[in-house]
Amino acid sequence: MSSSFFMKGKENPKLAKKGKNVAATKRKVDGDSAGKSKVRAKKASKYNEEISSESETESPALTKKKQSNESHEYDETPQEKKLRLAKLYLEQLKDEEEQKAEEDSFETDLIAGRLQEEVLEQKGKLQRLIAKDLIPPDASEIRVLRGHKLPITCLVITPDDKCIFSAAKDCSIIKWDVGSGKKLHTIPGGRKGTEERHVGHTAHILCMAISSDGKYLATGDMNKLIMIWEADTCKHLYKFTGHKGPVSGLSFRKGTHDLYSASHDRSVKVWNVDENAYVETLFGHQDAITGLDCLSRERCVTAGGRDRTVRVWKIAEESQLVFHGHEGSIDCIQLINEEHMITGADDGSVSLWSVNKKKPLSTVKQAHGCHGDAGLEQPHWVASVAALQNSDTVASGASGCSHNSQVNVWKCGQSYRGLEPLFSVPVSGFVNSLKFSSSGQFLVAGVGQEHRLGRWWRLKEAKNGIYVIPLKRKPEEAKVAE
Repeated sequence: MSSSFFMKGKENPKLAKKGKNVAATKRKVDGDSAGKSKVRAKKASKYNEEISSESETESPALTKKKQSNESHEYDETPQEKKLRLAKLYLEQLKDEEEQKAEEDSFETDLIAGRLQEEVLEQKGKLQRLIAKDLIPPDASEIRVLRGHKLPITCLVITPDDKCIFSAAKDCSIIKWDVGSGKKLHTIPGGRKGTEERHVGHTAHILCMAISSDGKYLATGDMNKLIMIWEADTCKHLYKFTGHKGPVSGLSFRKGTHDLYSASHDRSVKVWNVDENAYVETLFGHQDAITGLDCLSRERCVTAGGRDRTVRVWKIAEESQLVFHGHEGSIDCIQLINEEHMITGADDGSVSLWSVNKKKPLSTVKQAHGCHGDAGLEQPHWVASVAALQNSDTVASGASGCSHNSQVNVWKCGQSYRGLEPLFSVPVSGFVNSLKFSSSGQFLVAGVGQEHRLGRWWRLKEAKNGIYVIPLKRKPEEAKVAE
């Protein structure tokens, strides 16, 4: 029986040969005299110790497997060792290549996702769903920056979200640090009649814009002037003249230094800031233009005030599209993406538009409620709107003749059909300007005692200031629970 046990394995000739030798030795030992039995017992006990402490319970098959493994380990030739190490090295290389392929695939997916987003952005179909995660901020978290003596009329946030530029009816421009809330630079306003010697504005500033690379700042005033500043140093660079009425809207085309301006003279003008040059003028509105905006396409959108139209200007074709929808004066406009925009009017309504439809996709009437005696209620004017670009989040600012004004944050429905209120932030005064930070981390409101375009009412209890409203997100646990 012991002979057949050691003769079974035929996989390796060397092992088979070894097995025969062991078997022959075993037979020889069996035929020896009884005097050698002690030596045999000693060898057996030594062999048992080498197998395992559980050798008594193991089956003969396991014993055979372990012995063959041991024999293999002891009898590995240099050539076999080289072969084994070569196989290990090849397996290691294979694992590394697979890991690298996975990482490359991940990077490719990231790049593909980014390219897809850019394509959707160009088509105006990108809508990041952010609104569902927003929660109202605490009153203690809202910061107020004060520095202007008269009502703030307009503001912009730098592309890196680190600074805010604000302008007011006191003709001054202030550069603020968002983190600390401190003034970084002030460009003082001048008195009427000092235009020749004063570097800066000498009339109410109505609008401002900053280029997408943060290089240039443009400001427009009631004196029909557009001034260009170096955003970093607040150094005055150029002065553009040509409008025949107050400059009420400014916007840089994204990725360029082309500047579009709108005026109460009912015209839209195109300028090249790099060349310090005027390009062309476009006409079409039947009343004073109250607002203008543009993104990366060679086109801009305007709000026509009392002519109750919104217009999309195709600059290259020198053509325009006309949209109707509001019942009152359209006082503010902002693009959400290349295909959609939001407007606000003094009839108290906020509307969402597509550039492919002549009527609004959605309108909320009396968006900020009403004021006045029973039977004589009037809606609060919507003086400003803002949009977080390529998202489903927009905001509107009321301009009522009462101290309980507010900033409303809204969620846009699927494909921008429908507006749903998210939360309101109470603000004392006229909300003359609203801007979202490009990161979507905060919303900035420029507030004053008067409306930016006139002096119909004055709220003495209101404070002229900049409200920095944080846009808080739901905690991760709440998202998971939902």
